Amino acid sequence: MEIMNKKIVALVAAFGLASCGSARAAWPDDKPIEVVVGFAPGGGTDVMARKLLPFVERALGGKAKFVVLNKPGAGGEIAFAAIARAAPDAYSIGVVNVPGYNFLPMTRKTQYTTDDIRLVARVVEDPNVVVVPADSRFSNLPDVIAALRSKPGSVTFGHNGAGTNGHLAIRMLAAAAKVEPNEISYRGTAAQRTDLLGGHLDIGMVTLSEIPELHGTNKGPLRVIAILSKKRFPSLPDVPTAEEAGFPVMTTAERGFAVPKSVPDDIVRKLEAGIAEGLRNPEFVTSSPGDEPVIAFLPGAEWQKRLDDMSEALRPYAEDMRANEQK
Repeated sequence: MEIMNKKIVALVAAFGLASCGSARAAWPDDKPIEVVVGFAPGGGTDVMARKLLPFVERALGGKAKFVVLNKPGAGGEIAFAAIARAAPDAYSIGVVNVPGYNFLPMTRKTQYTTDDIRLVARVVEDPNVVVVPADSRFSNLPDVIAALRSKPGSVTFGHNGAGTNGHLAIRMLAAAAKVEPNEISYRGTAAQRTDLLGGHLDIGMVTLSEIPELHGTNKGPLRVIAILSKKRFPSLPDVPTAEEAGFPVMTTAERGFAVPKSVPDDIVRKLEAGIAEGLRNPEFVTSSPGDEPVIAFLPGAEWQKRLDDMSEALRPYAEDMRANEQK
């Protein structure tokens, strides 16, 4: 009987290993891959994912199919937690938004930790821009700062949630200029845009890729008055940097793909290579003019090292945020 039991255990183990190997060999062909996005449809993260993923499907070949699932809220935390908790089979992956992804756990206890997630590839590095309605009373960034110095809290600034790149950009700008804006949190850039156009929001803190209709002209119902980067961008050559305006603040949003920590190395390498090839596809570049100026591929391991360095630089802001919440 003991020998028979050992044989049964051995057969079950062998079958389990074979099934696991078969599933890995089949990836990504045997079922759709769910891609979790932490912001509402129409924002920069959502648009980037939906435009790029068809080209990644082509790069992976076979029957690869991605399905985007929006889970907005809590500055991306809901989506990041979904990535961390997913089965390690790479059929549920997600987009992470930096610095929110690595900053939020520094400010409070979150539903995920970065130790539960493995970065696959960075796709873009997208600087923040200060956007106003075309008929705004503010023609430049010094005008905004002057208004806030005259009357603290008199100018409303929109961002996409506590700890997101836009929120940090506002905090950094406020610290550099020694002012206190009136911050308003949104569930995504599309909502910020709606309130800007409706006259309900003074300033939108968004990213360069999220206003592609302004590239080259900066004309329309919205207008960019400053960019928070090291240098001016060719797509908005007449827009000064915040540093040129007297406020040395530089912030970017980085977006890329991630998987649960235990996804096998071979699948991660395959997905990373597919993302890199999709970004190089000339059709993607021509179909996504908003993303072209900010495409900045990095392999997952290199991106993780960059985030480790970034987290140290952000620590003072995290401590300040925690202190303010305790008041």
